[in-house]
Amino acid sequence: MTTTANLTPPTLSDFESLARTAWEQMPGAYRALCGHVELFVADFADAEMLEAVGLEDPFELTGLYMGVDLTQQSSMDPSPEASRVFLFRRPILDEWAERETVTLGELIAHVLVHEIGHHFGLSDEDMHKIEDSGA
Repeated sequence: MTTTANLTPPTLSDFESLARTAWEQMPGAYRALCGHVELFVADFADAEMLEAVGLEDPFELTGLYMGVDLTQQSSMDPSPEASRVFLFRRPILDEWAERETVTLGELIAHVLVHEIGHHFGLSDEDMHKIEDSGA
């Protein structure tokens, strides 16, 4: 097993490449349901994002979905902005360093799938129940 102690952290570009790979490895049916969800990678959430989710410490937020989830969308409503998924490199790297049982790619995929779950209308509690059930 490779430890994280002696590794150089991936750049934003490297991290985004891992995120794009995770996106491409999701089943096509799920990607199709995502429509035009845009994927962004940043080092940290900005102050406005943190405030929106009630957090102060940027290391506490590994990802964020911003948009109208599928359960709330209507063909009658205008959609001024595309839904967006943000992955935050530094908090994910910190979590990866603490967890020795997953690869960075696996962790990025996990966070991405979690945020896509919000696009499908799932709450954090819903997703934790699914994870705990082993489904």
